[in-house]
Amino acid sequence: MSVSAPEPTDPLPSTVDEDDSTLRPGPTGASHRRGPFTKGDRVQLTDPKGRKHTVVLEPGKQFHTHRGAVEHDALLGRPEGIVVTSTGGTDYLALRPLLVDFVLSMPRGATVVYPKDAGQIVTYADVFPGARVLEAGVGSGALSCSLLRAIGDDGRLVSYERRADFADIARRNIETFFGGPHPAHTIRVGDLAETSERDIDRVVLDMLAPWDVVDAASAALVPGGVVCAYVATTTQLSRTVEALRGHGTFAEPAAWETMLRDWHVEGLAVRPGHRMVGHTGFLVTARRLADGVTPPVRRRRPAKGSLPDPADVAATTEPPGPGPQAVPAEPPAPLP
Repeated sequence: MSVSAPEPTDPLPSTVDEDDSTLRPGPTGASHRRGPFTKGDRVQLTDPKGRKHTVVLEPGKQFHTHRGAVEHDALLGRPEGIVVTSTGGTDYLALRPLLVDFVLSMPRGATVVYPKDAGQIVTYADVFPGARVLEAGVGSGALSCSLLRAIGDDGRLVSYERRADFADIARRNIETFFGGPHPAHTIRVGDLAETSERDIDRVVLDMLAPWDVVDAASAALVPGGVVCAYVATTTQLSRTVEALRGHGTFAEPAAWETMLRDWHVEGLAVRPGHRMVGHTGFLVTARRLADGVTPPVRRRRPAKGSLPDPADVAATTEPPGPGPQAVPAEPPAPLP
């Protein structure tokens, strides 16, 4: 008995009409970031004094404040940027919370990486769409949200967290922000030092002792990959930089911190704000060298009056060897 092969079918079109947005699924979480307010959306209400309140919309419910109640139905189906008035006569500006708003108000297990540092990590570690990223220390999930946004659905983020309770808090926060599980994310309870991941583009370390996992980071990274460590103290900074520098598989590390200061602007009255987000942590980045390559010897010009760097002296001093043969002096001529 013979069975005829099925006739070939036309392949699915690789593109669809851009006007028909219903046929083109958007990136994870995008549907929660645009369009009219719908059931389940998180809305940030800001009063005239700048105080912010976040509510999750449900038909028929109210948001109660000491200045009256705001009907959820007054927001459902309406666009962002509208003003709603409470029963007490107070106006509230309604917008979806930004990632920075969500991070600073979400439930915490561990201290979050502040948005000013998360932005630096994404930029200076060059986290690109589709990148394969390894993260150690997921904490409360703040940095993971920024990394997932950067790599998109086609990337891959593997987050290691030693504490199961922190991992659960982070998972809930990430799913809350994106409206569900992110397809590019995996959380593992364990130690990055035991990872078997390979061909990783970027490694991001937010942990107490990043120098303990330098071997694992080096083994996981592709040549040219970037390792980025976030540490809080100068002692951690020194140990991390020296561990990367002495490992032999990384180019010279770079270290810095970022300060963020608001400015008050009212007409011609322009002055710095009274408060600022000062020191939160140091960042260290280094590039992975190709296997078998020896990093170049560092050469730095010493300051005036200081002793030269021993490494520079050793690199520039000629090795000892046989010098010119001494010619014995002729004996003095005899006196006449």
